[in-house]
Amino acid sequence: MTVPILYGITNCDTVKRARAWLEDRGIEHSFHDFKKAGVPAERMDRWIAALGWEALLNRQGTTWRKLDEDIKAGVIDAQSAREAMAGHSSLIRRPIVEWPSGEITVGFTHESFKQHTREEFS
Repeated sequence: MTVPILYGITNCDTVKRARAWLEDRGIEHSFHDFKKAGVPAERMDRWIAALGWEALLNRQGTTWRKLDEDIKAGVIDAQSAREAMAGHSSLIRRPIVEWPSGEITVGFTHESFKQHTREEFS
């Protein structure tokens, strides 16, 4: 991989900010839209292994709040979280970024992106 890959949803404000940040600095990247291309199962396993399921599961969003209470109560480990996120891609915190170095991050901050682009594209 030679460019960062951002995974997320096109209409997510955080994804929009992350993509704009890269574009404003002329940093080429690839974007994988969960709504159009689905959630790649093999990538999800890698993300869970690298970051932990708790870091990936978005319990703050509307999708989580609207889930049936039994489903929410059943999310207790990596496997159950994986199943919930695979069935409801909006439960995945965004953006997930796979950097050319192999590091995986979730979310967007100016500082984190500065650090990764300084290390990888300078």
